Amino acid sequence: MKKLESTLVNMVGVLVCVALVMGAILAYVNHITEGPISEQAEKALSDGIKAVMMSDNLTVTANDTISETIDNKECVFIVHKAADASGKELGAAVESTTLGFGGDLKVLVGFSPEGEILGYTLLQHAETPGLGAKADTWFQKDGKASIIGKNPSTPLTVSKDGGDVDAITASTITSRAFLKAVNQAYDVYMNKKTDAQTGATKKVALKQ
Repeated sequence: MKKLESTLVNMVGVLVCVALVMGAILAYVNHITEGPISEQAEKALSDGIKAVMMSDNLTVTANDTISETIDNKECVFIVHKAADASGKELGAAVESTTLGFGGDLKVLVGFSPEGEILGYTLLQHAETPGLGAKADTWFQKDGKASIIGKNPSTPLTVSKDGGDVDAITASTITSRAFLKAVNQAYDVYMNKKTDAQTGATKKVALKQ
């Protein structure tokens, strides 16, 4: 068999063939892993909702996506309404995202029907390990600055800004971002409850 000459056309042809084969392999791998990854993400969210609502025996009755413009940026919130086995309203778990120190900080916050914080978990963050990443535990019930049981009808703020929540040591920016995400989640949840009760569709400006 005659050896393929090392011309520019031949080299380009070989590279194109290699690229096509690799692309096909990656597409196949993505196809077979897409399902398991999606199922894992759904399970993580389901477990997160149960954790922040402080109940293993609940049913998610609605998953409402709400868009709001905040600081000239379109922000998306997802409200997961929950009820117990008898159909009694337990409140809702709200997904809220703000900009932290290292990137997006996505929080899932559980609220009672009256708006009290039942629990929270971080769904996504890029904060510094050992510093901002402590938000995962710092504001929990047994943390150093618990927000559990608080009602953000008056926005939660760090003590440096005149509030009563102690910021994570050396991570004030992350603490502010976290509390902003919680405050906005509360506003979206309570505004949605008001709209549902009155039939109103007018959006109310969120607290900053």
